[in-house]
Amino acid sequence: MPVATTNIAHTTEHLLLSIVVPIYNEEESIPYLYTRLSEVLTAYNQPYEIIAVDDGSRDQSFALLRDLASSDPRLRVVRFRRNFGQTAAFAAGFDRAQGEYIVTIDADLQNDPRDIPQLMARAEEGFDVVSGWRARRQDAFINRKLPSMIANRLISWVTGVYLHDYGCSLKVYRSEVVKNINLYGELHRFIPAVASWQGVAVTEMPVHHEARRYGTSKYGISRTIRVLLDLITVRFLLSYSTRPMQIFGLWGLLSILIGFAISFYLTFIKLLYDADIGSRPLLLLGVLLIILGVQFIGIGLMGELIMRTYYETQKKPIYVVREEVNG
Repeated sequence: MPVATTNIAHTTEHLLLSIVVPIYNEEESIPYLYTRLSEVLTAYNQPYEIIAVDDGSRDQSFALLRDLASSDPRLRVVRFRRNFGQTAAFAAGFDRAQGEYIVTIDADLQNDPRDIPQLMARAEEGFDVVSGWRARRQDAFINRKLPSMIANRLISWVTGVYLHDYGCSLKVYRSEVVKNINLYGELHRFIPAVASWQGVAVTEMPVHHEARRYGTSKYGISRTIRVLLDLITVRFLLSYSTRPMQIFGLWGLLSILIGFAISFYLTFIKLLYDADIGSRPLLLLGVLLIILGVQFIGIGLMGELIMRTYYETQKKPIYVVREEVNG
C-alpha cells in the first residue's frame, strides 16, 4: 500500500505508549485533539509517541499535522495517497508503532484522552487487550446506537468474545498482539476477537463518550452489511483457518449422504412400484446435493493446499508462544 511518511522520529528511548490516530477530514478537531492528548500524556509522565495516519483527507488535515509535527518530535505523521479506510490506517499505525503498548483513539473528539491512564492501569494488571465501552454513548439511537447494540451482541455470540462495545476505537493493546495480526476489510473492530486465537486476556471498562463537535460522522447504516460479511470471515479465521477441510468436508459429506439417500429412495420406488421419478423435483434435488457435496470437498482440498502454501512458504507458525523459561 503506497504511503508517504513525514517527520518520522528515530529514538533509542524505550517507549511505553504509541498512540495511533486515524484521521480523515478532521481539520477542525485536530488542534483540540493534539492539545488534549499532549496534556494527558505529559501528565502521565511516560515515554510516548503519537502516530497520526491521514487517510487521504481532502481538507487541511495533513497541513495541520505537518505543522504540529515540525515542533514536536513525538508526533509522527503518515499520509496515504488516497482514502484506504480506517482498518488500513490502523494497520499503518501498528506497523510503525514502537511502544510496548498501543493505544487507538478516534480523531473526532468523541473519545476522551483522559481515559487513557485508566485503560493503561487495567492493561498493566496483566490484560493484553483493554477495550473501551461507551456506556453512555452520545449518539442518535435509531441509526447509531440501536444497530451498534445488535451488532455487538451478534459479534459476541459468533466469536465467543463478549464485549459490550466492539465499535469503540479507544482501546489499549499489548504491542505483540496487534503486530501478529494482518488486517483487511473492516477487521479493525474485530481485533479483540481475532486476537483471542492467540489466547490473549481481553477485558473492557467504561469510558467517556462525547457528542461530535465538528463535521459529520463517516459511518452510515450501510456499513452494517460490510461488518456482517467480515464477521463471517472472522468466524472462519477463528475456527477453521488452519483446517478448512473440516468445515467444507463436513458439509460436503452431509450433502452427499442426503443426495444418495434421496436417490436410493427414488430408485427403490422405481424398482418396486414402477413409479415415474423422471418428472419429480426430488430427483433433481438428489442429484444437485451430490454435485454440491463433491464441490464442497473440492473447495476443502483447495483450502488445505492454500493454507499449507501460506504457512510453509512464509514459515509462519500455527501457534503463538507467550513466553519461554530456560533453566
